[in-house]
Amino acid sequence: MNDTTSFAVFLFPQAIETLGPVIKPYLTDVPAVGPHIVCSEVDPAGPFFTLTVQGRSADGRAVEAELLVPHAFIKLVVSLHSEHGFGFGVREKAVAAPAPAPAPVVAPAAQT
Repeated sequence: MNDTTSFAVFLFPQAIETLGPVIKPYLTDVPAVGPHIVCSEVDPAGPFFTLTVQGRSADGRAVEAELLVPHAFIKLVVSLHSEHGFGFGVREKAVAAPAPAPAPVVAPAAQT
């Protein structure tokens, strides 16, 4: 199974407000689900919740950052798997094939 797992970490609105412009570059805002941080790893152990995020530097190099956030700021952590999309969107309905037409009913012939 070659599956990549990442995490969507949702913060309380008060936490986003408290952190202000410092947290804004790390937030992904999807209208259907709201602002969240996409992380490659999360570690809730210790005095802070550690969020590992992947990104790019100004010159295009891959960089990794660790955000240490107070536990009280974390609202929800969602595990994301690479084979599925994330969010609540319109899904295509499966259209069932029409049922076959019933066989015609033939009335019995009248006896004379």
